[in-house]
Amino acid sequence: MLYSMTGFGRAEETINHRQVVVELKALNGKQFDVNTKLPPILRSYELDIRSLLANMLMRGTIDLTITVKQEGASKPMVVNTDLAVFYYNAMKQIAKQTGLAEDNVLSTLMRMPEVVAPDQDMLPDEEWEHVKGVIVKAAEDLMLHRQHEGEALLKDIVLRIGNIDKLHDMIVPLEPERIERVRTRINQWLEDMVGKEKIDGNRFEQEMIYYLERMDFSEEKIRLRQHCVYFNSTINENDMAIGRKLNFILQEIGREINTLGSKANHAEIQQIVINMKDELEKAKEQILNIL
Repeated sequence: MLYSMTGFGRAEETINHRQVVVELKALNGKQFDVNTKLPPILRSYELDIRSLLANMLMRGTIDLTITVKQEGASKPMVVNTDLAVFYYNAMKQIAKQTGLAEDNVLSTLMRMPEVVAPDQDMLPDEEWEHVKGVIVKAAEDLMLHRQHEGEALLKDIVLRIGNIDKLHDMIVPLEPERIERVRTRINQWLEDMVGKEKIDGNRFEQEMIYYLERMDFSEEKIRLRQHCVYFNSTINENDMAIGRKLNFILQEIGREINTLGSKANHAEIQQIVINMKDELEKAKEQILNIL
């Protein structure tokens, strides 16, 4: 079963008069990387959250947003009374020295720096365990989304490898003609250069055998077939994160296809090789999306 690297997950729950909303978005990434947007009350648990998500999500670029609302307020506020008194005394002294009226002192105080600030209290361990459960639910929702996208990717990738396999079969009937074309072309070249009567038949056959051995791509065809079989067996393994492994196999398939092309010396086989490369590139593009 394949899992896409992209996806979205969300979960929410009310915990002790606090509404906790967790949202996760995953994009492609070679490693695990998480960007967090946490309320102050959860900052002390950031390392725990990162470790939890790394174990569950494995790979990709993850954007995590957690919102904690309490009694209708997304950021519970507290008033720093001591600081307000300090500001008040200073303002009162300034007003006395300048003879200004002390009207609207309260509204002015409320706007002074850090007099009114978000509540920075610590989340109790018991509530943290509940919040962690909400994060787990969001991660599970994300993995479910990844699974659904992976099913579509699986169909397309299997199709591409199957097309390479079919193109491989199309080369077989062209091989006898390929050999004969090479023999005819070299023989004609020699006749034009030195004349037919001066060609040593035995030596010509020896050189042809040597030349055709260098052109032979039987081993490449066998390895290409084996790589395709291995790819299809690997893609059906019960492993959530096989994107890297599949990418390595595609690289091996690409090497064999390139060697076929360099040894082909035949226009129709070259066209088949080009089509193979096209299917391979499409498969590689999809593998980049696999977990």
